[in-house]
Amino acid sequence: MTPRELLGTAQVPGGGQELRLFRRGGDFMIVLDRNELMNSRMSGSEEALAVMTCARLGQRQRPHLLIGGYGMGFTLRAALAALPADAVTTVVELVSEIIAWARGPMVALMAGCLDDRRVRLVTDDVAAVIARERGAYDAILLDVDNGPDGLTRDENDRLYSVAGLAQAKRALKPGGILAIWSAAPDAAFAKRLRQAGFATEEVAVRARSNGTGPRHVIWFATKDLVG
Repeated sequence: MTPRELLGTAQVPGGGQELRLFRRGGDFMIVLDRNELMNSRMSGSEEALAVMTCARLGQRQRPHLLIGGYGMGFTLRAALAALPADAVTTVVELVSEIIAWARGPMVALMAGCLDDRRVRLVTDDVAAVIARERGAYDAILLDVDNGPDGLTRDENDRLYSVAGLAQAKRALKPGGILAIWSAAPDAAFAKRLRQAGFATEEVAVRARSNGTGPRHVIWFATKDLVG
């Protein structure tokens, strides 16, 4: 087996933990401790997060999407492929090294998506960005951790709390969608979404683009049109 090559490390702000970027042959992996957070061979569910959200949005004039967490860019690239020319996509990434890796060793994987004129890149905590906005986004797509069960930093838990969901709802336009990726189901979180007043749909998706691999979960939580 081809050994893994360590390409870089990054500290998670506020998390006290270290991310490591590895390459094995033509594949890339981002690892936290012993947990593989991302792998370039498994992009299906991250792409589905964008594709299925855009399909649910339908035809909107100059849609504005917020993507929380760049990762390896799978969600962003899929969103750009589905969005019209007048769309705006704000990408919020907390770990600056993630973007440096995208423009460095993973530049071929980036495929120019960060340089698309529809993209605005913000280095910040996505929870703070959401909290500052009112009625700004047609959709908020969150893939900042392992799902509602935070793994990389405790502060991510607030995104999925009652208060965090209320802030996300305020940041959405009427009829807007909060779409959340998770590595596994979470009945308690699904209940919080409904209690927050969202019309909620839970969809199981496969990790790989060919429909194989582990099952992941995406929640689509829609704000009502008069909210």
